[in-house]
Amino acid sequence: MRIDLHNHTTRCNHASGTMDEYIQKAIELGIDIYGFSEHAPMNFDHKYRLKFEEMKAYESDVLSAKECYKKQIKILLGYEVDYLPNYMDSRVLDSKVDYLIGSVHFINKWGFDNPEFIGEYKNRDIDEIWKTYFEAIRDMAKSGKFDIVGHLDLIKVFKFMPKQDMRILAKDALISIKKADMVLELNSAGLRKPIGEIYPSPSLLEVAYDLDIPITFSSDAHSVEQVGAGYDKCTFLAKEVGYTKAVTFEQRDRQLITF
Repeated sequence: MRIDLHNHTTRCNHASGTMDEYIQKAIELGIDIYGFSEHAPMNFDHKYRLKFEEMKAYESDVLSAKECYKKQIKILLGYEVDYLPNYMDSRVLDSKVDYLIGSVHFINKWGFDNPEFIGEYKNRDIDEIWKTYFEAIRDMAKSGKFDIVGHLDLIKVFKFMPKQDMRILAKDALISIKKADMVLELNSAGLRKPIGEIYPSPSLLEVAYDLDIPITFSSDAHSVEQVGAGYDKCTFLAKEVGYTKAVTFEQRDRQLITF
């Protein structure tokens, strides 16, 4: 079965294409389970996310699509939630969804993956940036609020790589992910970024496999053309590391399937 759980809509204000177009593309590609996980609202960085007053409409749209396409594909409802202490909202965390993706896009409110703020890398020690990033991933896992870890090593997006071994920098985060019983996504969006590599890196995925952390698959599509992109590369990497099964969700309960 083919799974793609991390995808967006125009409600995030930085995506294009209709939900129907995304779903039809997924059907065309033979995707069996397709999830929408819009950038959840919060009272920060409003420009790049859903508004609180749009939550009901977004959820209604996804559930309507689920019913409309139920004979062709399974549609799931989720949110991608930014882990940012003091800004996460119970209206999102307590919403009735199939899953919540926890992601880190900010280091002390610095949007490190946003090209608008790339200049900040010159002002900081790269190893400290990576260390602080993975501390946030660790804390996100320890919060116990999320099902999936979004793009584990997103910090590599602009190819500013650490001097230290990233496995050492990420060790505590991965152990916390295991203890929290979270799922790690193989996210193909990195293939279309400067890093040109799947999230997570093969070396981190190997550590995850050794820790018996389960996986799922995501294209993180923000356009119709990106739906399912890189899926074969993701499954190839997963199999190369040793994985044979992946996770999907329904109302926060996980199901393990062969891919």
